[in-house]
Amino acid sequence: LSACASSLPRVSEETAVQRYQSYAGAPVERFTAFRVAGWTALSRDKLVLWTGVNEAWLLTVWNNCQDLQFAERIRLKRTGASVTRSDMVLVGRERCPISEIRQIDVKQMKADRAAERGRDTPQR
Repeated sequence: LSACASSLPRVSEETAVQRYQSYAGAPVERFTAFRVAGWTALSRDKLVLWTGVNEAWLLTVWNNCQDLQFAERIRLKRTGASVTRSDMVLVGRERCPISEIRQIDVKQMKADRAAERGRDTPQR
């Protein structure tokens, strides 16, 4: 299974990681993903894997994945439709074992961003 990176405006690595971590739930052992809609590298060891419009997962991989932030494509080495902590993210020739999986509350994240935009809009 392979996917292309999302093209989002660049923010600092620390800001990007904090943004998603603040909406991430408790670690889980696995999740089911029949397809990957996209992904976003946050740091050398963290990425968001989008499996639907309102479904995303924060994956932490071992810190040996040097090219993750610069990759245009990734692949998942897994068996079946589930992604587990024993699977790997493949970046070029690098094999990046998954050490943690956390579901992101995408609906809440979107609602908070919409509320922020509403506060930034001048009132007439």
